[in-house]
This record gives sequence, C-alpha cells and structure tokens, in this order.
Amino acid sequence: MPLVPLQADVLGPDYRVETITLPPDSEGAVVATLVSLEPERPNGRAVLHVHGFADYFFHTEYARWWADRGYAFYALDLRKYGRSLREHQTPHYVADLGEYFGEIDLACWRILQRDGHERLIVSGHSTGGLTVSLWAHERQPPELAAMVLNSPWFDMHGSAWLRSPAARAAIDRLGASRPMREIPRKVSTVYGRTLHRDHGGEWDYDLAWKPLESRPIYVGWLRAVRRGHAQLHAGLDVACPTLVLSSARSYFGEQTEETATRHDIVLDVEQIRRWASSVGRHVTSIAVEGAIHDVVLSRPEVRAEAYAAIGTWLEAWVEAAPSASGEQDDQRGEADDRDHGA
Repeated sequence: MPLVPLQADVLGPDYRVETITLPPDSEGAVVATLVSLEPERPNGRAVLHVHGFADYFFHTEYARWWADRGYAFYALDLRKYGRSLREHQTPHYVADLGEYFGEIDLACWRILQRDGHERLIVSGHSTGGLTVSLWAHERQPPELAAMVLNSPWFDMHGSAWLRSPAARAAIDRLGASRPMREIPRKVSTVYGRTLHRDHGGEWDYDLAWKPLESRPIYVGWLRAVRRGHAQLHAGLDVACPTLVLSSARSYFGEQTEETATRHDIVLDVEQIRRWASSVGRHVTSIAVEGAIHDVVLSRPEVRAEAYAAIGTWLEAWVEAAPSASGEQDDQRGEADDRDHGA
C-alpha cells in the first residue's frame, strides 16, 4: 500500500491522485500527476496509462474495465498536460520525448516497488503510444508484461512531402534554432464536439485541459516527435506482447458528425498498421470497424467490440503466462524435486 496519503481526484472518491515532483526545466517547476483506481479483487497486476496530445486522463470506463478484471489502474498526466499543467508553462512542450521517461520511471516505481504489484501492463494513446513504445525499448523493464497501444502516432500523415528527407531536415534545423515557433494549421472542433457531452457527445471532461480546438504545435515539439518516429521506423526491440488497436478506416475529407463518429479523423490508420510491427517481436494489430481515433471513446457498440478484442488478447498472451513470482515458484519446485531425487 502507498506510504503517503493520497487525495481524492476530480473523477470522484474512488480515484486517488498524487503529484510527482520533477526537476525544473527552463520554464520553472515541473510536475506529473498519477491517478489510481483500486480493484475489488486484485490479481497482483497493474496497468499504467499514458494519454495523447492535448489530452489528459478522464477515461473512467476504461479504468473500470481493467479494475473489474483485477488490475490496479494508474494513469499518468504527463508534465504540462491536464492536472500537471501550471500557469508558467507552455502546454505540452518538450524538446525530446525522452524527457517523459523520468516521470514514467517514477510512476512505475510507485506501482511496482511502493504498491507491490508484480507485473505491469503499459497503455498508451496516440502520442502516448509512441512515447511508451520508446520508453519500453529504452528501459526494458523486466516487470513489463504487455503493452496496449490505442491509435499510436507512428508517422506523419498528409502529403508525401511531409515525410520526405527534405521536410525532416527542415523540421530538424528549424526546431533546433527556433523551437518555440508555432506551426500554423487549421483545426476543426468537430472531433471534440462529438466527444463532449455539452456538445452532443457522451463524455464529460475539462475543456480547459482538453480544449475543443486542440493546442498550438511548436516546431521544437514536432522535431521531438519526428525523431521519435525515426527511431521507431528503424525498429524497436520491445520483447513483451503488444496489442495495437486502431479504427478500420481514416477519413480526411470534410468533417461532419457522421464521419467523425465512425472514422479516425486524426491519424492515418494505414500508417499505424504499417509501422506496428516495428515496435517489437510480438505485435498483434486489430482494426475495429467504426472506431474513432480514441478507440475506447467510440460509440457503445464499437467500444464493446474493442473491449472484447482486448480481453481475448489478454487471455491468450498475457493472463495465461505465469507471473514473475509464479516462474520463481516453479523454478524452486523443480529444484526441490531434484533435491529429493524426483
């Protein structure tokens, strides 16, 4: 159990929240925030979820689904996002995705060492899916049992020129010399309006933390993402089973409520599936018909299909595998058998 008292979160009394103090950066003090939900019947395993761009954790149905299976659920609001955003900070800005590794490490220490969970599943959405893949490759934690990636951002969609060596070199140079230069872009609010309950959607979340109009994109941040993409494309070596979920289709035409509620209108799902196998040695890719960018926020019948897919995959590749302690017990048992002449 935690050695420090935890406070109730904005999501309600079942959710606990704690602040993780991080080393200051050029803008000043920096924190991350860890939210947790305890299961009624714990199985000794835990999930750590990392959100995407211009986002934060509010996915209570997703958390409850894991808790109902016995997993302690944790979600990390990364630095400069959601609960962790402070007035003196530029929202979401980092110059290197590796800056997030420190807070993921500290969250994992709390989950595994302090709270005593044996095995960990890491979950990531969109940019968070890219970040946790890079983290898992870099850290290779022995307790990592699996990863679940929900529409991970694995490449730059749009015209082929944006993915060309010339474009990448230009972003690299400009990101180094003028990192805080904002990249002009048109942002539709259709996706957000189809999600939020005040605009006809199903979900209740803080529009100050997840604005309908998204957030500005800066060249230095995009440089960090493109460098992450390049590392992924060169091939990562994540050993644990990994599930990559995406919509069956993207749509980049005129955005309407109909297209926004049945397609991924944020990322190119063909790119997600193309690069999924670059994560590691054991990757399963599943396309969910009618899903949106954040698959677990899709329409109820689509969510049900997505959860069924996650459950089947877990049963086949994760929950059927022995835990670390179980493996040790088996080894001790084999040694005892040998000692007794078995």
